[in-house]
Amino acid sequence: MDFIKEFKTFALRGNALDLAVGVVIGAAFNSIVTSLVTNILTPPLGLVIGGVDFSDLQVVIGGEAAIQYGLFIEAIISFVITAFALFLLIKAMNKFVKKPDVPVTKPADVVVLEEIRDLLKK
Repeated sequence: MDFIKEFKTFALRGNALDLAVGVVIGAAFNSIVTSLVTNILTPPLGLVIGGVDFSDLQVVIGGEAAIQYGLFIEAIISFVITAFALFLLIKAMNKFVKKPDVPVTKPADVVVLEEIRDLLKK
């Protein structure tokens, strides 16, 4: 459950490094993910829900115009797959990137209290 929560946090935050990586990787894998969704995932999904071809799903309005919501569904699936792949990539990168050690400074009142404690021990 924490994994899904972490993915949701990643997908919805606007960190500049994550955004830059997302743009580069998303552009590089766009055709692969689109092909995966269009040619591999949605045909069996359409078959399961009654032989539906997602690319044909549309609502015709005004005789000539059509709202192609099937293509929109495919785009949403592509987005989720791309975002999840980027999440996994960033998660792996974060394991290898060393975070600088920041010296911990204690507040002045804590230092004074520790000095008093040490004096009382003597």
